[in-house]
Amino acid sequence: MTGSTAASFTADDYRARMERAVRTAADAGLAGLLVAPGPDLVWLTGYTPPAVTERLTLLVLAAGQDPVLVVPALEAPDAHRAAGATALTLRDWTDGKDPYAATAALLDTSGRFGISDNAWALHLLALQQAMPGSSYASLTEALPMLRAVKDAAELDLMAAAGAAADATFEEIRDVPFAGRPESEVAADLDRLLRRHGHEQVDFTIVASGPNGANPHHEAGDRVIAGGDMVVLDFGGLRDGYGSDTSRTVHVGEPTDEERRVHDIVREAQEAGFRAVRPGAACQDVDRAAREVIAAAGYGEYFIHRTGHGIGVTTHEPPYMIEGEERPLVPGMCFSVEPGIYLPGRFGVRIEDIVTVTEDGGRRLNTTARELVIVE
Repeated sequence: MTGSTAASFTADDYRARMERAVRTAADAGLAGLLVAPGPDLVWLTGYTPPAVTERLTLLVLAAGQDPVLVVPALEAPDAHRAAGATALTLRDWTDGKDPYAATAALLDTSGRFGISDNAWALHLLALQQAMPGSSYASLTEALPMLRAVKDAAELDLMAAAGAAADATFEEIRDVPFAGRPESEVAADLDRLLRRHGHEQVDFTIVASGPNGANPHHEAGDRVIAGGDMVVLDFGGLRDGYGSDTSRTVHVGEPTDEERRVHDIVREAQEAGFRAVRPGAACQDVDRAAREVIAAAGYGEYFIHRTGHGIGVTTHEPPYMIEGEERPLVPGMCFSVEPGIYLPGRFGVRIEDIVTVTEDGGRRLNTTARELVIVE
């Protein structure tokens, strides 16, 4: 079950994305965008450098000029093969030359630019030296919604990634849990995600018993025992787009309290999902889920935001959190993942990826949200 159904984005798709990025930057008062290797560069051009090194690779986007990709000469052949290469101009540079001066020649040297969050300080400082009058803002700060609204092809890839994660859960619930260390079950999750088409696995949280009270517990050598609640949270990239789902299972029959806590989280997750609709604020999703947990008396044990955006990375804007008043827009994709974490005892989290539709929301994860009993 490793087949890929990835859509092939064309040079026209990448051209449209770059044009939209330039318009969005201008609307934000920026003179342009400087995009270093990473998810933004892949999304805008289809290009992933063969290695990220001290040599400057930078996409330069500015109004009134064609996009330019500044690349080391030894990597230019790879850049020419990128899916979006024909939508931009490649400008290569050889060792011994000054790529920062060449980049500065393309820009308003007194402008303010958005720059990739993951750009190296080495490169940013050299650009500032080449353009003393310039200033910079991180892309997350300046254009947080750049990649947030997915088009139809992207939504298809997101749905396929979600289905692959669901298939992984359906299989993992049948493996033995009791008597095995968390790390072994985590390895099973990794193997199954890859078997279902993921080229990259970002996390495989297996948090048993008291470890479940730590939302970001890393699977370790604790041996899972009968009577344990086990939080499973796993995902990564399939055909370049992210999956992320959480389900909580129980080894053997749970106690009445464990069932009650799980039911509260399930109700909270449903309330968060029902709050998803165009025009609603991101914080409305958080409030809806949090209200259920607080009303049940567990408010102090819900210790993280209700959700995060997802796309070509598994965590990105928008965030479902109090104070985020940004409105939901059709095509946005994000997690809805409330939880209750009882220190020293157990935790419960239930998570689906949801996309905003024209009249509400659609879950991209559809496995059972009821408490699953495992052996």
